[in-house]
Amino acid sequence: MKVHYINILLFSLPLNILEHNPWNHYMKPHTYTNRSLCECELYELANYDNDPQMKEVMENFIKQTQPRFEEYDERMKTTRQKCKDKCDKEIQKIILKDKLEKQMAQQLTTLDPNITTEDIPTCICEKSLADKTEKFCLNCGKTMGGVAPGWGLVSGLGYVGWTNYVTQTALQKGIEEGVKYGIQELKYFPGLSGLIKFSEIKNLINHTNYANRMTYITFVKSVNSTKCVDKAVKENAFCNYLFISNENALSQRVSGIAKNAADMAKHAETEVLNASASSLTTFSNAIIASIVAIVVIVLVMVIIYLILRYLRKKKMKKKLEYIKLLKE
Repeated sequence: MKVHYINILLFSLPLNILEHNPWNHYMKPHTYTNRSLCECELYELANYDNDPQMKEVMENFIKQTQPRFEEYDERMKTTRQKCKDKCDKEIQKIILKDKLEKQMAQQLTTLDPNITTEDIPTCICEKSLADKTEKFCLNCGKTMGGVAPGWGLVSGLGYVGWTNYVTQTALQKGIEEGVKYGIQELKYFPGLSGLIKFSEIKNLINHTNYANRMTYITFVKSVNSTKCVDKAVKENAFCNYLFISNENALSQRVSGIAKNAADMAKHAETEVLNASASSLTTFSNAIIASIVAIVVIVLVMVIIYLILRYLRKKKMKKKLEYIKLLKE
């Protein structure tokens, strides 16, 4: 039964009045449920093993998950090995650092704390044998590299000068032989030495006209016109020879003297050149051998320098790595 009272205490107040009446309610009896199979028995392992569908599901699950577990194990092995190596390196660094700190501490404890400025020694940077050898090879390579072109230039100039000297000597020798032959032929010309002095013949033939046929023809005709007069034509053999001989025979004989003088000069020049050819060959071979030796020495020095420089850089790299490790 529900009754509303309004305007009591200036607001509405609903009042619920419940009346207990046992005859108005429906009484439902309580029922108890009894199970023939317990829920725990449904989920036992024995029931899964006996069920073929559950067996198939479990087998599929194992097939799908087993490779993944194996891959995971392999990755974990690699990761564990990396972590182990890293830990070993860190441990070695720590051990080395502690060892160096102990050594430095021991050395510092042995030092005398009472040190003055007079006790500080002068720093003398002593270079190793490799550094000295590297510097020596570098300087030697520079020196020999500068000497090689100069030596080649000097040797080339010397070779050219020697060749010109040999050529001039051969030419001079040929001229001397040609002049000598021309003078001798005029000296032994039939009856000519009885008419004129030998000095006139010697002054006539020189290096410019010893091979000129007209020089000899003009000279013979001049002697004939000045010396062969009156009785001298019959008494002197030279005048008698010119009187008997015709113009062509005289020209041929005198021309032969000039030709033979030129041939004699050429022959003497060839002999001198042939004699000096061996010396020129020896000189050129010596120049080539010396230049090759200098180049080989320069190459050897440069190779030694590069090797020592590479070793020094490698050593400095290791030293820097060691210093970096100490700083860490």
